[in-house]
Amino acid sequence: MKNYTITVNGNVYDVTVEEGAGSGAAAAAPKAAPKAAPKAAPAAKSSSAGAGSIKIEAGAAGKVFKIEKNVGDSVKKGDAVLIIEAMKMEIPQVAPADGKVASIDVAVGDACEAGQVLATLN
Repeated sequence: MKNYTITVNGNVYDVTVEEGAGSGAAAAAPKAAPKAAPKAAPAAKSSSAGAGSIKIEAGAAGKVFKIEKNVGDSVKKGDAVLIIEAMKMEIPQVAPADGKVASIDVAVGDACEAGQVLATLN
């Protein structure tokens, strides 16, 4: 039996590997829950002083694929502000109300979590 520590996407796992009975094949058997890995809060790309009161949050965990609007652009309810890619699907993140883009808090290629604020509107 051998013990290994493996890090996957910032999560640390302690894994014990033991030989399978009779076949000689190795089988991985996680023995403990992941260690508590500290999650760093994403750094905002723009000043919070200019941030708007209407938040556009990620609907799913994924990666920022494209930014459709810029700070200062006017948007109508339902307009795509940016697009995230999750599970090989492009998911538009839309304005929940009419307004003006106050901040874009992510960049193309950034990873995002479900519920993370991606942009704000005034």
